[in-house]
Amino acid sequence: MSSENEAGRGVWDVVVVGAGPGGASAARAAAETGRRVLLLEKAELPRYKTCGGGIIGPTRDALPPGFELPLRDRVHAVTFSLNGRLARTRRSKRMLFGLVNRPEFDQRLVEAAVKAGAELRTGATVTRVEQHGPAVPDRRTVAVVLAGGETLLARAVVGADGSASRIGAHVGVRLEQVDLGLESEIPVPPEVAGDWAGRVLIDWGPLPGSYGWVFPKGDTLTVGVISARGEGAATKRYLEDFVARLGLAGFEPSVSSGHLTRCRTDDSPLSRGRVLVCGDAAGLLEPWTREGISFALRSGRLAGQWAVRIAEANDAVDARRQALNYTFAIKSGLGVEMGVGRRLLSVFAQRPRLLHTALVGFRPAWTAFAQITRGSTTLAGIVRTHPVARRTLSALDRAGRPEPDETPKAQDRSGA
Repeated sequence: MSSENEAGRGVWDVVVVGAGPGGASAARAAAETGRRVLLLEKAELPRYKTCGGGIIGPTRDALPPGFELPLRDRVHAVTFSLNGRLARTRRSKRMLFGLVNRPEFDQRLVEAAVKAGAELRTGATVTRVEQHGPAVPDRRTVAVVLAGGETLLARAVVGADGSASRIGAHVGVRLEQVDLGLESEIPVPPEVAGDWAGRVLIDWGPLPGSYGWVFPKGDTLTVGVISARGEGAATKRYLEDFVARLGLAGFEPSVSSGHLTRCRTDDSPLSRGRVLVCGDAAGLLEPWTREGISFALRSGRLAGQWAVRIAEANDAVDARRQALNYTFAIKSGLGVEMGVGRRLLSVFAQRPRLLHTALVGFRPAWTAFAQITRGSTTLAGIVRTHPVARRTLSALDRAGRPEPDETPKAQDRSGA
């Protein structure tokens, strides 16, 4: 779409910056109301994204009606290990979650947004947004400035431009947890791929709060690790050791990449004036697992809905009211889940063996894991509705470092 056509049409109702899951979800939600929506993406699509590509229940529930997932595998078994030791596989008759390649998945989400009426423009890098100054004709308008100087006008803007978000910087997003993820896409021969079909590996790592994963996707294995930023060399060694002990060091990766994940502080802003942020741009992801796709889809949908209301606001007071409603919607849902995730990450960082023992030998813990991945509950839901889980987590919070006899005793080892 040309800039001349944009200028001729005047002000957009909603401009969404970033065409990942959060941005595509926001654009679709806004476009479904019949408003004029522009979705901007700096890359050409499809594009690679460092991500395991696990599609859990909350992600499926947030997808557009009739959306066909481009699944590369369906997971029915999980092998857990503790830094390469004490490996144990747990199985389920029902699918736990699916695996996708992000370029395909993201492309389909963008297509759903365009089908709903959003207009897509790729190769468009946003350098800044302005809510005051000569580029802004009135108080109801936001200027979106592109590289090269072109300016677009909108009644509301949604920032979904990733963890290094320029829009997040404009809003003033504050972070309390930054992690480094390293990942390799490793093509393997059929006999190796067959060994992994339908099964993933989760390895609780040697660094506090770290873990590694193997996700099979047909003839390729996605192998990665994540740990706190500041331990770059140690995180790289963990990945190298992880790949070697899996017997995969002899295969050449087709892609090797790194990515920083960022979690917001609990009081970090989600808006400024007529600008909202969602997904990674807002620092919204699960702190323990660093799962972000479901958080992006859910926050994106809310951002798109509230952006429409902000676009309709006639003054700053009404716009502020709608932005606060968006903040409340995020905090009362995703914010609660993040709070529980922070507590679990703290426990896991101190006592990874406790978690490992629970998952491989304590049936209620495995059942909870299966329910969460399928989407029948959430971490917050389990803590809220199960008194034992609530008391256990509270006790671990108080104890800081639980005594060895608090480790759950092995019980029923059957699958969920």
